[in-house]
Amino acid sequence: MSNNNTKIVSFEQILNVKTMDDHSLSLFINLHQLNDIRRLNEYFLELHRKLRNGGYFVGMAKTLHAYRRYVLKNYSKFTAELMYAMHLIFFRIVPKLPLTREIYFAITKGRNRILSRSEVLGRLCFCGFEIISEEEVDYNVYFLVRKAKLPSVEKNPTYGPLVKLNRVGLNGQLIRVYKFRTMHPYSEFLQEYVYEKNNLKEGGKLENDFRVTGWGQFMRKTWLDELPMVYNWIRGEVKLFGVRPISSHYLSLYSEELKEMRKKAKPGLIPPFYADLPKTFSEICESEERYLRACQKNPVRTQWIYFWKVFSNIVFKGVRSN
Repeated sequence: MSNNNTKIVSFEQILNVKTMDDHSLSLFINLHQLNDIRRLNEYFLELHRKLRNGGYFVGMAKTLHAYRRYVLKNYSKFTAELMYAMHLIFFRIVPKLPLTREIYFAITKGRNRILSRSEVLGRLCFCGFEIISEEEVDYNVYFLVRKAKLPSVEKNPTYGPLVKLNRVGLNGQLIRVYKFRTMHPYSEFLQEYVYEKNNLKEGGKLENDFRVTGWGQFMRKTWLDELPMVYNWIRGEVKLFGVRPISSHYLSLYSEELKEMRKKAKPGLIPPFYADLPKTFSEICESEERYLRACQKNPVRTQWIYFWKVFSNIVFKGVRSN
């Protein structure tokens, strides 16, 4: 179904989108699941070109967590967990491994891949769309997005187990911080969306952050995800103790005065958070400002005092990351 500026379709081929005129559509609805489209970024970018500025795209996908809820509801727990594990391995892990990727696509033609909610929404944001709404219906996630900006210029969005994240370093320069993955792919492009939707919880982390995986929660509690940052330390981009390197969006939440103070200080592997244990965002800001002012007056003494505070909280009080 279509008129001059609206098209409703149900197909999986990118070629069908390429045949449309650029900037010709105000609304595009595809009723076919995204899981069958092999090159999602290419598909979204083509669609971005076909839509007028402010144009809307409606689509749907079967997501990882929706499938888990489906099998848990319809099968015994043992059977459901076994089905979920097998489905996860074949449709989620196998397509990503270099040795099995080509075999997988030869067999399946790229159909029925498992996609996480984070990856679907993150790819859309990466390709220049703004998320307007989303809703799960009958174990499918339907979304409404709007063409709102140019696609990201990021050439290598994170996808593997080792991620490189843009963080604000000394003098406001962006540095690439290395970590082990704790979130689903393309999650970094959803930070503003998750913040606007859920705000911050105790400890300054994002509330109800669906981007974090179960394995990622364990890695954060044990700080295993931070190990690759030792490379940043060796390169001199961070020091052992200092304010946490944060994203540009998170930095935008700070006061102008604290922004300037942070930019003049090299970030660190171990933040003052573990010394003061602030609970709210305002308390985090106060903690960092107190630390930075102390460093300006006497950096060596300040590092020594904070080191022992952190050591005591972690070793004797069992403080862990959220």
